[in-house]
Amino acid sequence: MEVAQILCMNKGAGETSYTQNSSLQQKIISDSMPITEKAVEAIISTDAASASPPQSIAIADLGCSSGRNALLLIFDTINLVYAKCKRLGYPLPEVSVFLNDLFNNDFNSIFGSLPDFHRRLKDTNGDEVGRCFISGVPGSFYGRLFPKHSLNFVHSTSSLHWLSKVPEGLEGEDKIRMNKGQVYISRTSPPSVLLAYAAQFRNDFSRFISSRSEEMVSGGRMVLSFMGRKSMDPTAAGTAHQWELLAEALTTLVSQGLVDAEKIESFNAPFYAPCMEEVRMEIEKEGSFDIDQFEEFDVEWDGLAEGANSGLKSLSRGQRVAKTIRAVVETMLESHFGFGGEIMDELFEGYEAIVEDYLLQNTVTNTNLVISFVKK
Repeated sequence: MEVAQILCMNKGAGETSYTQNSSLQQKIISDSMPITEKAVEAIISTDAASASPPQSIAIADLGCSSGRNALLLIFDTINLVYAKCKRLGYPLPEVSVFLNDLFNNDFNSIFGSLPDFHRRLKDTNGDEVGRCFISGVPGSFYGRLFPKHSLNFVHSTSSLHWLSKVPEGLEGEDKIRMNKGQVYISRTSPPSVLLAYAAQFRNDFSRFISSRSEEMVSGGRMVLSFMGRKSMDPTAAGTAHQWELLAEALTTLVSQGLVDAEKIESFNAPFYAPCMEEVRMEIEKEGSFDIDQFEEFDVEWDGLAEGANSGLKSLSRGQRVAKTIRAVVETMLESHFGFGGEIMDELFEGYEAIVEDYLLQNTVTNTNLVISFVKK
């Protein structure tokens, strides 16, 4: 499965769109903002030490997606740069912003919102703003995207848990499916499945780190935020358990004759939630970065950001989770299973009920990892 061709958040602004159902991701950006703040301010402080104010700063947001969150991080980052420069008495630098995501991302909706973005930037800073150049960079961040030594600050949130492809080795001899009845790592998965997922993560993450190493300037900063886990055991309770519940909802469609069982057996999510030790090992092995800060925090499945729309607030927990997950994985499911419309509605209605029941009986959270680096 080529993830770059099928992984895309639901476009538009309708009821099932990512725009309307990304409050959880917005909350994650907000929760990790203190770490981002520290990293951005350090970029200006580094230049202050050399008594040479930065004339320009290049920022890359990798996995920017679309909708209301696409420019949120960039807006806050530019304001931080301006505030720090004003405190130090520096002229405001020119800012180049590069928004990256996969080829099918809804870049047009982002570009359409840029006039309002620039107006808000001026309003927030009393018209005291520098030149700001924003462009889209489609492509996979698991390879090079920018010229050497061109970036001062790199940020990625809610993206690096997606793998570049489904791991190899999920089929045994005679093409027997190794992860029968599941779509991701679960408590019933054999060790070979766990090893295949871990190996794919190591391969992808090492390519990500080595690519950024070439693109960033010495002293540049990078902040990564993505789903992970606290336990070394990838099958531990609460570790991306939403996938097990989604498999249960899909199996219900099989019993109703709406989905072929073989389709479920052949679907494996290109997702991996690593533990802190796995991430640290790959960073230290590559050797180009020093880890400045490494945090993990709990995220409720149906977490809401401040100012979330009233429609989301009025929903049950199961409804909020189902809408959030659907906005992220619907295009992937549609591509593999070949259904949409009423069957997709039925799938997520079933998923909603399963999640609602599960949350009534269990207190669970996901874990989000946040890492801040300095380029040597």
